[in-house]
Order: sequence, then structure tokens, then C-alpha cells
Amino acid sequence: INILDNLDTTIIYSGYTTPLSYSNYTLVWNDEFDDTLLNSNWIQEIGNGCPNLCGWGNNESQYYRAENTSLDNGFLTITAKEENFSGSNYTSSRIKTQGIKSFTYGRIDIRAKLPYSQGIWPALWMLGENITTDIWPACGEIDIMELIGGAGANDRTIHGTVHWSNAGTHAQYGGSKSLTSGKFADNFHVFSIVWDANSIHWLLDNVEYHSVDTSPAELDEFREKFFIILNVAVGGNWPGSPDASTSFPQKMFVDYVRVFQ
Repeated sequence: INILDNLDTTIIYSGYTTPLSYSNYTLVWNDEFDDTLLNSNWIQEIGNGCPNLCGWGNNESQYYRAENTSLDNGFLTITAKEENFSGSNYTSSRIKTQGIKSFTYGRIDIRAKLPYSQGIWPALWMLGENITTDIWPACGEIDIMELIGGAGANDRTIHGTVHWSNAGTHAQYGGSKSLTSGKFADNFHVFSIVWDANSIHWLLDNVEYHSVDTSPAELDEFREKFFIILNVAVGGNWPGSPDASTSFPQKMFVDYVRVFQ
């Protein structure tokens, strides 16, 4: 166990890990988070989404701040806090590679230890690089992992989903995977997709649990470039609001992001 920050939060290093190489793949980009500051591949998103996308499109309750992102001992940490800031009751952070690193196809591995509790919504995901011209959902969205925190099944269940525009109407298709016991906050896991021109497959700890056929023409979004986003939201349409059972601060630890093609 290592003490990684002044909040005396402990990280247990146990959990699943994946290799730096795979047969028939080349590692084209990765971040092992070994620096003390976020490198130039990432952009911090700041604010509550207003005025154009208040609540980040999901009625979320957090204000994103750069101060809620930290790097130490080879881990990226995103911290969600219960604190009043700029009209919001909670703060957190969200980082993205938009305009810097985007990818079409390959295998993406993200090793992370997730937060938990009612109203906590961590996500490892991707949006189409063309989002500024093809407004969501026409740009496409690939959710590598989302967790909707809450006691019982919620804290031990992850979701993998795609969103797209089907003749101008929002369409989505997703699957989920639950641990048999415990919760995703207990250990590190590796959340992956394997993506090609015809399909996307979701893996937990290198075991596939969900897939989608993207070969139909109406899913052309998934043959374009996508950038990566890491964030922890608080509240929103899907998880609902925090309540008396919610524990703060909540932290998502990310060990690495690796892209193979």
C-alpha cells in the first residue's frame, strides 16, 4: 500500500494488468502517467458546460477544475469532491485528447481503479473528432467503460455502449458486465475495446463481454477518428444525485492508456 496524496488515500496495487505488446499489433500511443504534470497530449475541460451545454448534456452537477487532476507515483488521479464552487455543489475533472491524439480502429487498454457511491459516474470514453461539425450523436460515441455508482449491483457493474445518429435520431446499443462479488473500487481492472471497420468488442480483464456489428451504413460514424476522454461526473440523468450514503471525496486512479493498431 502506498500513500499517494495529502488526503491519505491508499491505493492497493493488486488487480489485472495487460502487456505492452500483442501479436499482430503495434503500440502507436500510450500514456503511463509517469510524470508529475499532465503532458501536452491532454486538454483539461473546465466548467459546468454552460452556456452551450449546461450540465454537460446530462443534467450533471459537477464543475470541472484542473485542480482535481493530479499525477503521482505513476498514476493519474481524478478526484470528485463535495464542495461549493462557481455555483456548483461538487467539483471533479475531465481530460481529453481532442485535436491532439485521435484514432481509427485498434485495441485500446485502460487500466483503472474506479470510484463508487450513489451519484458517482466515472467514464472512459471516446467521441468523434468531427464533433464540431457533426454535432452529437452524428459524430458517434464509444463508451469503453461507464459505472453508475451505488450500493449493491451498481458498484460492481460496468457498461460498454455506442451512440450514433440513425437518420437523424439518437440510437444506442450497450452491454454490461458485473463482478461476482466486491466492487470495481476494490482493485485495478483493465477496460478494453477491440475495434475495426465492422465491429467493436468490449473486454474486461481481457475477456470479451459485449460486441456490436458496425458494418451497416447507418453506423458510418465508427469508421472515423475518435479522441479519448477520462472523467468522473457527479449526478445526472443516469446515476441520479448523491445522497446521504455517498462518500466523498471519490477518486478514479488511471495507471495507463494504451492504443495498439
